[in-house]
Amino acid sequence: MAGIHDLHVTALDGTPVDLARYRGKVLLIVNTASACGFTPQYQGLEALYRQFQDQGLVVLGFPCNQFRGQEPGSNAQIGAFCEKNFGVTFPLFAKIDVNGPHAAPLFAQLKRAAPGILGTQAIKWNFTKFLVRRDGSVFRRYATASKPASLANDIAKLLQESGE
Repeated sequence: MAGIHDLHVTALDGTPVDLARYRGKVLLIVNTASACGFTPQYQGLEALYRQFQDQGLVVLGFPCNQFRGQEPGSNAQIGAFCEKNFGVTFPLFAKIDVNGPHAAPLFAQLKRAAPGILGTQAIKWNFTKFLVRRDGSVFRRYATASKPASLANDIAKLLQESGE
């Protein structure tokens, strides 16, 4: 089975991105939405990115419209919304599916590596978070309601234990 660093995704602007570019970084991968009650988490995700990016953290946001159509905009609209309303500077990617037969390979792999409650692989809602070690192995899955700030200790731990 291919590792996370062997996968390819599509940037918000449509350009292909090889996830190997993030080898050696701690990743926080999140499925996002612009019209969700949890959308203000963009602010907390950006705060984590700014706090830890110089130590090797990269937040990767993947917009998804699978949960009550809460991400209806185009990729360009999503990018503009995130920048204007939350000052997002971390990488955002093209809209994807996280569940079902068309689930992005990245999220299929994340769900297998870190199942949810009772072993379920399905993502239940927007802003499910996956923390990934520098070697590409999944450290932990966090529920939608987990505030980004609550991940700071785990992020710091991974940055220290796998520091370069």
